Amino acid sequence: MAENSRFVPGPQYDGWLTGVEQISYGGDYNPEQWPEEVWAQDVRLMNEAGVNLVSLGIFSWALLEPREGEFDFAWLDRVIELLHEGGVRILLATPTAAPPAWLYAAHPDARVVDRTGTPMGPGGRGLMAPTAPAYRSAALRITTELAKRYGTHPAVAGWHVHNEYGAPVALDYSVNAQRAFRTWLRERYDSLDSLNAAWGTAFWGQHYADWEHVQVPAAAPEAVNPAQQLDFARFSDAALLACFVAERDAVREHSTAPVTTNFMAASCPATDLFAWGKEVDIVSNDHYLQAADPRGYVGLALAADLTRSVAGGKPWLLLEHSTSAVNWQPRNVAKRPGELARNSFSHLGRGADAIMFFQWRASRSGAEKFHSAMLPHAGTGSRVWREVTELGANLGRLTELSGSRVHADVAMLWDYESFWAQDLEFRPSQGARHRERVDTYYDRLWRDGHTVDLVRPSQDLSGYKLVVAPASYLLTADDAANLTAYVEAGGTLVVSYFSGIVDQNDAVHPGGFMAPLRDALGVWVEEFLPLRENDSLTVAYGAGAAAAGAARLGTTELTGTVWADDLVLAGAEPVGTYADGPKPGGAAITRHRHGAGTGWYVSTSLDVEALAPVMADVYAGAGLAPSGIVEGLETVRRTGEAADYTVAINHTDAAVKLPMDTSATDLLTGDTVSGGADIPAGAVRVLRTTNR
Repeated sequence: MAENSRFVPGPQYDGWLTGVEQISYGGDYNPEQWPEEVWAQDVRLMNEAGVNLVSLGIFSWALLEPREGEFDFAWLDRVIELLHEGGVRILLATPTAAPPAWLYAAHPDARVVDRTGTPMGPGGRGLMAPTAPAYRSAALRITTELAKRYGTHPAVAGWHVHNEYGAPVALDYSVNAQRAFRTWLRERYDSLDSLNAAWGTAFWGQHYADWEHVQVPAAAPEAVNPAQQLDFARFSDAALLACFVAERDAVREHSTAPVTTNFMAASCPATDLFAWGKEVDIVSNDHYLQAADPRGYVGLALAADLTRSVAGGKPWLLLEHSTSAVNWQPRNVAKRPGELARNSFSHLGRGADAIMFFQWRASRSGAEKFHSAMLPHAGTGSRVWREVTELGANLGRLTELSGSRVHADVAMLWDYESFWAQDLEFRPSQGARHRERVDTYYDRLWRDGHTVDLVRPSQDLSGYKLVVAPASYLLTADDAANLTAYVEAGGTLVVSYFSGIVDQNDAVHPGGFMAPLRDALGVWVEEFLPLRENDSLTVAYGAGAAAAGAARLGTTELTGTVWADDLVLAGAEPVGTYADGPKPGGAAITRHRHGAGTGWYVSTSLDVEALAPVMADVYAGAGLAPSGIVEGLETVRRTGEAADYTVAINHTDAAVKLPMDTSATDLLTGDTVSGGADIPAGAVRVLRTTNR
């Protein structure tokens, strides 16, 4: 092993994977599942498939430390040397997501406890209680030993800490968590008077006079204080992040290689990734299609856009997705021919400079033996293997995309604390779920050809022509002021229902519902009017929406569900009016000029189709031109120093044409394209145009 060097970089690493200058390709490699004679074959086949990067050792703690304090690295030494000799670089994992059986036996108090008080045992995967001293000590010990041994090994391109923090369990209600929660609350509030005020404990007589009486929000006969639950979500996220930071810092003591951990953007809501993004050196993500969703590629695009946004626009790593079916959904649908490539290129187009899978070789045993892999059970004669090798060859042609960036004119608000708060109990309607509105508005933007950044409401919004707030139930006064200033300066803001309702403590804003957005939107909510399950209403939308009587000339009828508001106009004009429902004749969709910009409010749940005419008017006012592309053709542009790269993905069953103003080179075929690019059904093109 090379001599260790001490290196402690800043909170955000400015580089990329050590020694990597091309698009990375590969997946999780778990050689411990196979006899050693298979390892050399693996490396040979990796070379054949174009694999140049693997994540190694993610679940190997029990083999690396078979007994407490006793280490066996000999087998890992041999694997690393084989990969190094084969030209395959390594993201070396800390295996702390798979605590060994001896740790559970020695420290049963370190187990995660669920909300009902049931301890969770070994036999699955996932960390122990993140606040348990025994777990933290053991995790740092194995991490330090790995970093000391391999910190300067030339094959190590980076470090992969833990695995999918927050999954499968994010909340721990153990005694350790209760002690740590009290400490966290003391630091946050300083005094019990401040805590009581923030939690509104005067309601239901919940006043606290002793810190020892404050508990985690475990199961109770009635709904637990929502402010307490919100703080527990914040605390739980912070506890997980503290585990990552401790392991990261242990690695940095012995290695200059960047440190990452694999997020689950858009599918693991328990972790505030914007906070985590500040702590990793390179942002990484795992993504799996929802097989039940025939348009799962839209959800994929959302997750990729969120990952890029968390990375601050920098390139990021896709550390896991699947070559075909997964095994943990109710119906595990296999990917169709070409879908593997379409999924991969969507991630690439949206900023990923690494395309990787779970896993390299399909497992014969265990809970995921029916999960697809790069090398499936059917072997090298299979369709999946052919598509894997074809993808590897194509990615090998795209080195010049490395480091290029994606620009978006549209931002969508994504606020974890608001999401945590909105989905608690005792809300006006169980149908008002934050994720449904986010997905619907994102799908509309996707169909209309707009690339989207996902942003916090506190961020600088001045670079965006349009900001969409599909679910901002919790909105602080400062964040509302930021949105108002954005509109005043010339921006266009679209706000959906049940937004701007509560502050950071889940308390209704002074002045009533949506009060902090009154200036930006020119409207406020007198009363919520949620609908019964399966009921709907009609909105007359368009030029004659405010006209009296049943006949409204020049309007379009839109169907709304779930929700309605009794709105009070404070300067806004109604562009959509309830034709029926609980408030017939009342304003349903409003538009308000504030300063140099415009604020829109949509007070009911419109589906993707019903949103089309509304958003068309929004785009026109925001100066966003129609994309001109066929629905189902996904296009994303990456911009480099000398060229732009358009990744075009045809999700339809027919050939389509991509309009282009200039000639381009298809990097996958080498062909020159002019007057528009023909994209066959299900195909992908990567088109380079020279910057001017």
